[in-house]
Amino acid sequence: MSNEKTEAQKYLDMDLLRFTTAGSVDDGKSTLIGRLLYDSKQIFDDQMEAIEESSRKKGDEYTNLALLTDGLSAEREQGITIDVAYRYFSTPNRKFIIADTPGHVQYTRNMVTGASTANLAVILVDARSGVIEQTCRHSFIASLLQIKHIILCVNKMDLVDYSEKQFNKIKKEFSTFSSKLDVPDIHYIPISALYGDNVVEKGDKMPWYNGSTLLHTLENVQVDSDYNHVDSRFPVQWVTRPQSKEYPDYRGYAGRVAGGVFKPGDEIIALPSGFTSTIDTVETFEQEEDEVFQPMSVTMTLEDDIDISRGDMIAKPDNQPTVGQDIDLMVCWLNKKPLEPGGKYAIKHTTQNARCIIKEVKYKVNINTLHRVEGDKEIGLNDIGRIHIRTTQPLFYDSYKRNRTTGSLIIIDEFTNETVGAAMII
Repeated sequence: MSNEKTEAQKYLDMDLLRFTTAGSVDDGKSTLIGRLLYDSKQIFDDQMEAIEESSRKKGDEYTNLALLTDGLSAEREQGITIDVAYRYFSTPNRKFIIADTPGHVQYTRNMVTGASTANLAVILVDARSGVIEQTCRHSFIASLLQIKHIILCVNKMDLVDYSEKQFNKIKKEFSTFSSKLDVPDIHYIPISALYGDNVVEKGDKMPWYNGSTLLHTLENVQVDSDYNHVDSRFPVQWVTRPQSKEYPDYRGYAGRVAGGVFKPGDEIIALPSGFTSTIDTVETFEQEEDEVFQPMSVTMTLEDDIDISRGDMIAKPDNQPTVGQDIDLMVCWLNKKPLEPGGKYAIKHTTQNARCIIKEVKYKVNINTLHRVEGDKEIGLNDIGRIHIRTTQPLFYDSYKRNRTTGSLIIIDEFTNETVGAAMII
C-alpha cells in the first residue's frame, strides 16, 4: 500500500506543462495530438477500436487519429475542430495538459481561451503553404498572452518529399515575422503527424534534421522561470472558519499564490485596508509548509486578527501592487455584440468582482501586420484593441507582462452574464 502511495505521490509531484496547439484549418493539429497520444502509448484499446470504427465509417484509408480530440459530433462530421478540446497525458518525465484550439478565423476567441493558461504554444504550418495570415494571427496572440515558448511545427513534410530546402524557407519566413514579437524561445521542428516522423520518434525520412522530436522538446523545455517569484501576491479567495471543537478560534485565508514566495514569519500588508501583520502558518491540503509560491493553492494564518475578506490582496509591505481605478488594457473581444464606448460592464480580476465604464477606445490592432489602426475604433468579435476603463472600486494589479494572474481580467455583460472580453493590463 505504501508503495502505491509513493507512486501516486510521485505522479502528483511531477512537473506540469500546459500547452496549446494553434494553426490554420487542416494544418493537422488534431492529428498531431492523436499521434502524440498514440505513439506515447496513452490510448486505451477500446478508444483505439472506436477510432478505427469511425474511420472505416467515414471511408478514410487510414486510422484517423484526429477523431481522438474532435469530441463534438459536428466536429467529426465536418472534420474540423470547433471548440477547445482539453487532453491530459503524461510521460515518465512530465505531465501535460493540451488545449487543442480551432483554426478558423471566427474561432480566434477559442484560441485566446485555450492559450490564456498555457506555458507553451505549438503552432502548426502546412509545409506546402508556409507562413500564412493565421500563423501570424496565432503567433501574435501567443505573444500578447505572454507565452514565452513557441514550437513551430512544419507539418505534412511527407507532401513536400521531406524537403530540407522547403523547411528552411519556412523557418526563415517565420524568423523574420517573429522578430517583432515578444517571444524569447522558439523551436523549429519538421514533422509528419500522419506518419509520426519527429513527433515521438525520429523516423528515417529526414536525416538532415539534427534537432529533437516534438515530445522530447515538450518534456525538456524549462518553464519554471516563467513564473514571477519576485512580487509576492496572494488574492484571498475564501476565509475559512471551521468553528469546531478542535479549532474554535481558527481563521485562515485560502487562495492560490499569484506571485512571489510566502513563508511563516514574513511581514505582510492586506489591501485595501493597509493593515499589517505577520504570517503564522502556510498550509496546503496535506501539511504545513516552510514556504509557498505560485501556483500553489494554500491557506494562510496570521498572528493578528485583522479584517480581511474575499477579494482582498495580501502582499509584502515593501513590494505592493499598483492600486487604481483608471486602467489601460489590451482587450480581445469575444462577443458578436461590439464593445460599447461609454458602456458599463462587470469585471472579474483575480478574486475581486467590480464594475467598470469604458472611458475610451484608443486603437485597434491589425493582427496580421501588428500595426495600430488609429481611425477604426469599433472593436467587434475576435478584434484586439487598446482601451481605457474606470472601475467602481480600486483594483490591486500589476502589468500583464510582469504577472499574468494579477495583470489579467475578464469583462462581463451584466445583462446576459456572458464573458464578452479578455483583457491584459498594460
